[in-house]
Amino acid sequence: MPKNAKGATTLPLFEEYLLHLQVNNFSNETIYNYERDLKVFDNFLISENIKFDKLGKLYIDRYKAYLFSIDRSTSNNHENHGKLSSYSTNRMLSSLRSYLRYLIENDYKTSILPEHVKLVKNIKKHPKTPEFNELVRLIEAPSEIEKNKIIAVRNRAMLELLFSTGMRISELVNLNKDQIDSQGRIFILGKGKKERFVYMTERSKKYLQEYMEIRKDLSKRLFVPIRGRNTSKKDVRVSTNYMQYRIKYYRDILNINVPISAHSLRHGFATYLAENGASPAAIQILLGHESLDTTTRYVHASDRFAESVHKKFHPLK
Repeated sequence: MPKNAKGATTLPLFEEYLLHLQVNNFSNETIYNYERDLKVFDNFLISENIKFDKLGKLYIDRYKAYLFSIDRSTSNNHENHGKLSSYSTNRMLSSLRSYLRYLIENDYKTSILPEHVKLVKNIKKHPKTPEFNELVRLIEAPSEIEKNKIIAVRNRAMLELLFSTGMRISELVNLNKDQIDSQGRIFILGKGKKERFVYMTERSKKYLQEYMEIRKDLSKRLFVPIRGRNTSKKDVRVSTNYMQYRIKYYRDILNINVPISAHSLRHGFATYLAENGASPAAIQILLGHESLDTTTRYVHASDRFAESVHKKFHPLK
């Protein structure tokens, strides 16, 4: 079956839809995700040899089967490497829903409606929060493991900041110096363009100050690469992929069995605040969650907290 040209799509009003997202102040990352997801849908239509305007409800289930298949193509027509998770499948279905809503709002006749695109059932995995001492060992790892002192100080400051504030890794790498005030408050423009303050601990202030003292450039960016071809470019920052890779590297060196990522530090931040009596409403504000339900998933994740409640309140203890 012939493939669509690179960058092209058979979907109606596709470029107009992306422009609509841009002028309505969606983030570049969100626009990229929608574009990528819809190109996968376009590949599905091509593989089924069906035009968008002839699409019926039955094809939605075929599309779901396509997403779960190991034979599907990626957005760039590359071979995929494994079955999609239910979470990723639902993200792609949500992208399709958004696109269909745009078409309807602009009086384009569609043979399927957004409500015809039902999400798949998610597997609810039991969250695993690393032990507190394991998180501390990981945060301190750059000082012991990194041979280059500047990299060690920078990475230590980044991990300290992640755990002290609970911010997302994407928020961390995009920080500028002027977002931090003298009291250790950091002004964040987070997911969905939501603004909030997060707060540094005295410990994280110490390690950030140590990093700032060895910085030799005048860039407004907070965390910058130490070496590499693009280091001198105006807006180059430490990447999220680099930090995720280093966290995995530290975890392997330290022989920590529970998987730890940058998100684990954010998760641990919320869990251990809750264990020490913090109100879920306050944690919601600190994490930048729109819904308290999202926050309570973090708060209820602590097995130790559940165990202590069981021992304290069970009537036959």
